[in-house]
Amino acid sequence: MQCGDLVEIDYPGWNAKDSLTSAAELKRRWRERKTSSLAADQSGVWRFRDLLPPFDDLNSIVTLEEGNTPIYELHRSERMLGIETILAKHQGMNPTGSFKDTGMTVAASFARAAGYRWVACASTGNTSASMAAYAARGRMRALVLIPEGKISWGKLSQALDYGALTCQLRSDFDGCTRVLNQVVRSTPVYLLNSVNPYRIEGQKTAALELVEQLNWEVPDHIIVPGGNLGNSSAFGKALLEMHHLGLIGRLPKISIIQAEGANPLVRLTRSKTKDLVPLQAETMASAIRIGNPASWKKALRVLEATQGRADEVSELEIAEAKAEIGLEGIGCEPASAVTLAGLKKLAQQGFVKRGDMVVLVLTGHLLKDPEFTLKFHRHELFAGTRNESQAGTVAAYERTPVVLEPSADAVLDVLQRAEQR
Repeated sequence: MQCGDLVEIDYPGWNAKDSLTSAAELKRRWRERKTSSLAADQSGVWRFRDLLPPFDDLNSIVTLEEGNTPIYELHRSERMLGIETILAKHQGMNPTGSFKDTGMTVAASFARAAGYRWVACASTGNTSASMAAYAARGRMRALVLIPEGKISWGKLSQALDYGALTCQLRSDFDGCTRVLNQVVRSTPVYLLNSVNPYRIEGQKTAALELVEQLNWEVPDHIIVPGGNLGNSSAFGKALLEMHHLGLIGRLPKISIIQAEGANPLVRLTRSKTKDLVPLQAETMASAIRIGNPASWKKALRVLEATQGRADEVSELEIAEAKAEIGLEGIGCEPASAVTLAGLKKLAQQGFVKRGDMVVLVLTGHLLKDPEFTLKFHRHELFAGTRNESQAGTVAAYERTPVVLEPSADAVLDVLQRAEQR
């Protein structure tokens, strides 16, 4: 590209009259495909292929039956915040445990169709796990660059198990990205980070699936975690396309929540400048520990087009929100919990109203970062940090294992004390 910026796939034919079949016909087609045994129809991504880049041979797609993720109502959060409807679209229920799979199936399929033997990514964890799985499934080799000491072992274990050549660089995510860009310019390796436009096309199907699951009723707000900002860009692109095609009658407000220590988009929206200023990102929510997000221009356009907001939350607020989601019987990784923490702020500001329908996008599974959860419940998460003196605010959510003698009386005593709390 002469501009040196990210590529975005557009469909100019959609602007012509009768260029695409009617909205009613698309809805019927997508509904009927649910009963098909074709691999492309079993995928919650390729089932919406009418709105994806054309792919010649559907029998050769690389799929793990991604998508098809559930929506949960968060009754406890509704009561706590006084908001009528709070839903969680749990993208952590994808095959490798994160939303990355929805984009990876499309990008990996095009990589294999183009004849690539190697695919590569820089990652804080989820992308590496997803790419390695889809590379293995597509009989390709995977190269992963990760920041040393700044990745969850649960995520790294996936990339290793799926056979990826994994390199830990003495740098952060942004440093890994710089090195990888040099590598792919030097050798025929296909880049599968979210700068890849096919990734965004696949990821946008989560928004299609969401609105279909709501019987085409559009929520008032969709709240997305903000890391490299590809996912929020994909949601916005999908909703704008759906509105253009008459699949929905209005747009929801899309808001993006970042961690305080990794908040370049929030800083941009609050400043008078037009360019994002990179920063050294620091947050325990490793999936969004990104200081120079690649898709910030696209995300900014989404905020403007949907009249959404960007906001930030603290480490304590993330930990508390994650524990509250857990008490709903739903696990998620820390980066996902910024959505609930952000919703609290947006509700306090009056941006989210009592009668609104809100959808929180949970991007990763609880077991993506078990160390965070275990440290939280052992009262170790904030030990030795500047938050240690404030950690009492989340103590009520901690569930430290109780060590007892092997006695029924001892267990009954603990049970009785728990009942009284």
